[in-house]
Amino acid sequence: MLWTTWLVLLLCWGGAHGEEEQADQESATPGLLLLDSHRQRSSSPVQPLDFGFVPAAVYDTHAYYEPGAIGLLFHTVHAFLYAVQPNNFPSDLIVKVIQQNMGGIKLEEWRKPENVVLLLQWIYYEAGFLICTVIGLLFVVLIPIIGTCFCVCRCCENCGGEMHQRQRKNADCQRGVYTASLIATSIFIVLGVLISYAANHNVSAQVKSTRRFINTNLRDLKTLANNTPSQIEYLTAQYTTAKNKVLSDLDNIGPLLGGRIQNQLEKDVVPSLDTALRMAGAMRETKESLESVGSSLEVLQEGTSKLQNSLSGERASLSNTLSDPACTNGAVSPTCNAIRSTLAQLGVSADFTKLPDVNHALENVNNVLKTDLSNILQKGYSSFNDTPKLVKEQTRNIVAGVKGMLDKTGSEITNFAKMFPIEASLVNFTIFLSQGQKNIEAYYPQIDQMDFYRWIGCVVVLCMVVLVLAFNLLGLLCGTCGYDKQATPTTRGCLSNTGGNLLMAGVGFSFLFSWVLMALVTTLFIVGGNVEKMMCEPLANRQIFKIIDTPFLVHPAKRNFLPGMLFQNPNIDLTIGSMYRECYENNGLYHALQLETLFNVNSFLNRTVYNKDLSKILEGVQVDLRDISLLEQAGRDSLINFANSGLGHIDYQAYLTELNNGVTLVDLLSFSADLEAQADNLPRGALENALKGHASSIRQIHREQVLPLEQAMSTMSQSIKQLQKTSTELPVKVNNILSAIDAAEYLITHNASHVVKQETKAYTESLIGYFKQYTNWVKNSLTAEVAQCKPISNIVDSLEIVTCSFIIDSVNTFWFGLGGCCILLIPSIIFSVKLAKYYRRMDTEDVFEDCSPYFDTLSRFPRASAPPCYPDW
Repeated sequence: MLWTTWLVLLLCWGGAHGEEEQADQESATPGLLLLDSHRQRSSSPVQPLDFGFVPAAVYDTHAYYEPGAIGLLFHTVHAFLYAVQPNNFPSDLIVKVIQQNMGGIKLEEWRKPENVVLLLQWIYYEAGFLICTVIGLLFVVLIPIIGTCFCVCRCCENCGGEMHQRQRKNADCQRGVYTASLIATSIFIVLGVLISYAANHNVSAQVKSTRRFINTNLRDLKTLANNTPSQIEYLTAQYTTAKNKVLSDLDNIGPLLGGRIQNQLEKDVVPSLDTALRMAGAMRETKESLESVGSSLEVLQEGTSKLQNSLSGERASLSNTLSDPACTNGAVSPTCNAIRSTLAQLGVSADFTKLPDVNHALENVNNVLKTDLSNILQKGYSSFNDTPKLVKEQTRNIVAGVKGMLDKTGSEITNFAKMFPIEASLVNFTIFLSQGQKNIEAYYPQIDQMDFYRWIGCVVVLCMVVLVLAFNLLGLLCGTCGYDKQATPTTRGCLSNTGGNLLMAGVGFSFLFSWVLMALVTTLFIVGGNVEKMMCEPLANRQIFKIIDTPFLVHPAKRNFLPGMLFQNPNIDLTIGSMYRECYENNGLYHALQLETLFNVNSFLNRTVYNKDLSKILEGVQVDLRDISLLEQAGRDSLINFANSGLGHIDYQAYLTELNNGVTLVDLLSFSADLEAQADNLPRGALENALKGHASSIRQIHREQVLPLEQAMSTMSQSIKQLQKTSTELPVKVNNILSAIDAAEYLITHNASHVVKQETKAYTESLIGYFKQYTNWVKNSLTAEVAQCKPISNIVDSLEIVTCSFIIDSVNTFWFGLGGCCILLIPSIIFSVKLAKYYRRMDTEDVFEDCSPYFDTLSRFPRASAPPCYPDW
């Protein structure tokens, strides 16, 4: 047990200090509990520290085996064994058997009822193997007897021994069926031989892999021993990382602690100031909207007056044109009358002279804007943002005392790591591994020689089957090639007769070898099958650990034998299964072996790194924020005056009504187009040209006067809607802003001390959090990175691969293929005996007579067996 020796050596350096560490653990427990509860109350994030990577050990062993193509045969054998024994692994039964027979197995003990029950349960579990074993034994016993009887029977010219063959109509068909059956049987026997040979060769091929596993596992154990001291040294050196980070945060206590306080207050302060600042922007936008409305109103009033005069003049001029004598002509008169009837449409629709101006509201807003509210609010921002500076000025006397404590803690950790003589123990362990490897390598030549003898023996066994196959193949070849359909049984050729004799020779060797081979198959089946089901499968699914780790299995007074063997304390909750799982995940030996039961690193770290004096010093931090002013009285007055500026008294509906009316009564472009169309209907002359001139004048009026008015109306509409929206929400918004600022100032004045205490506590916890990160990192490193015990699980996995995958699977595949050959030899015997009759030269034969003038092969009968012949048939 190399790994057990390694564990014992590794634990030697901690045994002498067990009592001291246990006392340290007891004394540090209250402090640890306080820190745990403190951790639960803290919700402030701690910046993660980068402690780098513990120097990792690179292990060479890859305890994984992929059998390749032969794996399909392995899975087939596993499926067969499952069919033979589908019962679950009897862990409870094995435990009971071990516990009841720890004092030794005595014959009279089996007569007890409980032992009889166990025996019956064991028989039930092994029922499949027992049945197959009985079948194999029957084969071994009956085949020699049957073979002897068969030979004696044939010597007495029975059982096909008579050298006489009856002629049958379907003789060729029967010969063909027997030939095909024997060929198929031989093919399957060949497959069985190949399967067994592949399994035999696989064992020899994996000898080198076994050596590789041995070398890499021993090399990994050396790597584990050599890397552990440097890993422990790296753990102690990384305390400086946490210490430097704490000192850096203390030097930046203003931005950090002050920033925490500011962040807590800004949830109420900044939104209120931001809302007030947006209101200052709304004041400027309101002023711009009022000015836009005023200027647009002047433009519209002046423009509509000018437009009215232009349309009136055009209407009068057009009326004079229609008074021309040419309009009295009968053909032209209807068109002139139609145009005259539309003259009333040339007029202005909107009347902006009735709309009130917004000068009063604009004057009030201008008075409000004389106070620079944005500048006042920026002073509030600046006053609030000076919080980190205040904190830094009031906490200047803290850093010096903390630095001294941190330097003292670092010295204690370094001295603690030098207390244990771990390097000397690990050097001795490395020497032990090197010597053990030399001793193992000395046996390699003997192992190769034994494997060669084993390979030769298996080949000899397979050659027995190959000999039978050779007789079958030669018999089929000679019989088929020498067979002549025209020859009678007594006149068959020498080649055909030789083929029949070879087939009978194969039958004889089958009787000689099959029972010997089946005896070997049965033996290997019992051993290999039970090893697979009782050891390999439980080891693969780790159920075997449940048996080994059963409490009080070895001794009624010892709960767990592993800690009892290593630590002389069987009550420790340490099992082989748990240790294997931890090592399989490549965790550290400290965690896998639960070495904290001997020396607890956490207790030391809790006593040294978690220094209570640090918390006491930081609890004295006091910060006064009562001088912070968010909004001066002038700013408040400005907001109130803006709310009372008279925006709500503007008649917005009157403006919107006039704007919706449009500029003119009719679309001038449509009117001019219609006028031109009617002029085109008139005879060519002065009247037509005059009307088209009026249409052009109307278009010019639309382009020069109506379009600017429509643009001014659009601008006014947008400004009016914006003012209407602002005036509706303005009083509520101003009131909410003032209330929010009052609430924020009340929070700073009355509740700031609570926030300061809370954030100081969180800041202290963040500093302690760096040390917690270090201690957690040390704990996690000891758990997962320092002295990673993957080599131990690799040893178990390598043993499983070598024993089960290399040896047992190959052995099981060997007997599986050989057993199939033995079973197939029975139909081979039958088909060979039947087929030899068609190839061997007979001593006598049947004679045929012609009983009809129409001779037909379908009406031939042997003389001895033919019925009476009548001419009238």
